[in-house]
Amino acid sequence: MTLQQLVRPNILAMQPYTCARNEYSGEARAWLDANENSMISGLNRYPDPLQTEVKCRLAGIRGVDVANIFLGVGSDECIDITYRTFCRPGVDNVVAIEPTYGMYSVCAAINDVEYRPVLLHDDFSIDEEALFAAVDANTKVLWICSPNNPTGNAYPLEQLERIASRFEGITVDFSTIGSMVPRLRRLPRLIVMQTFSKAWAAAAMRLGVAYAHSDIIGIFNNVKYPYNINILTQREALKVLDAADEVARVAGSLVSERNRLAETLLRLSVVKEVYPSDANFLLVATTDADGLYAWLRDKGIIVRNRSRVVLCEGCLRITVGTPDENAMLIDAMAAFPHG
Repeated sequence: MTLQQLVRPNILAMQPYTCARNEYSGEARAWLDANENSMISGLNRYPDPLQTEVKCRLAGIRGVDVANIFLGVGSDECIDITYRTFCRPGVDNVVAIEPTYGMYSVCAAINDVEYRPVLLHDDFSIDEEALFAAVDANTKVLWICSPNNPTGNAYPLEQLERIASRFEGITVDFSTIGSMVPRLRRLPRLIVMQTFSKAWAAAAMRLGVAYAHSDIIGIFNNVKYPYNINILTQREALKVLDAADEVARVAGSLVSERNRLAETLLRLSVVKEVYPSDANFLLVATTDADGLYAWLRDKGIIVRNRSRVVLCEGCLRITVGTPDENAMLIDAMAAFPHG
């Protein structure tokens, strides 16, 4: 299928909103186009609608062109704009692995798009044949989260590329490690989503990224609201990107702490299993998830109860904290009276 066949007809036919800032690059002598308050300086000007400086910095880090980058208000906007671009409400459907990140199904419901979950194997690997058995002529998007949430495991790059090559619609790989970005050149229907929240340690900033073929990014830019990323976020993003070396160093420390935490958790009587993780969290099977969750909550230690998620029965999802936070967690779990 061509991109034109995948995009909603009304999106292809629409006349997108444009502003003078889209049509001019550089520093003007006088900005008299946007009805701003010219008498007070500071935050009186609208931000760059295409976030060019941030994208240039990201392009150098990820090895892509600026035209391959879309920035959204968190990854949630990137997810939502994918639905709004490709899926006709009440007609089209999407397929996703199950269990996975909950916003895929939430955004499907908001956009009136049928959501088809496909159960993972018991070891959380992808059942490829079941995945494609759920696909039909109206399946526009395939969602794969890697490392997956809440299971924590990443999928082999060869498998993700095989799935993306086989599927005729849009394959979205939500990745915290950027592994599929170099494959965009040979997979024109692939979208790789990332967030500044995890690896970049900037969750408060609410900035998400989608990497894709320039034709897809161009359509996303037509669909998004004109000034979706405010100037404060753009400034902070540049500061975060300037600290790329420090972020990489901290990521290594986080992995070491994750491995140490997993080993320590396994010694506790309340813990049945700690699943392998490629993320900054651990999925932990316990003897009493509801009781342990409440016990920790009452002690001011907040984790995520995933015990009602399919394949995750009896499990808590625990984010890797600082060494002090992890020690506090271990002490509280060791004292759980029903362990």
